[in-house]
Amino acid sequence: MKLPLEKLADKVNGWCAQHAVAPANGQAGEQVSERNIRYYRTLGLVAGPGEGGLYGELQYLQLCALRLLQAKGLPLRRVRELLFGRDEATLRELLERGLAELRAERSSPVLALRPGNEELWRMTTLDTEFILCSRSGRGLSEEQRAAILRILHPET
Repeated sequence: MKLPLEKLADKVNGWCAQHAVAPANGQAGEQVSERNIRYYRTLGLVAGPGEGGLYGELQYLQLCALRLLQAKGLPLRRVRELLFGRDEATLRELLERGLAELRAERSSPVLALRPGNEELWRMTTLDTEFILCSRSGRGLSEEQRAAILRILHPET
């Protein structure tokens, strides 16, 4: 695979959409842009292009792994520590494990005590755009989740 910068960004965005991977807490834009990739290169997060200024599998895997770690809320400094010097095989393994963990987190929402009171908060991911928050810790059935999504996205 040899791609120009704009096609690399498109391919990474396609992977993110396919796996519903989006940065947590608004720490980065929803889409990877050419500008983002250049910035990530200056930080040492992504290897430079190869011959002819084209990008290959290594850079694609680095960017997918970066987005996956951002989805977990990790800052770029920590992402760099985790990804620096990783080869393609290691990055593929990291992506497989990370996607499995992300799916598990979505199917088993995180419970957290709110500091200073007895409320139990449960965050349920509905899709890449919406999260439902319950102050009582109540969860949703799959039927309830589907009904809410039909209301939020009537066009689909």
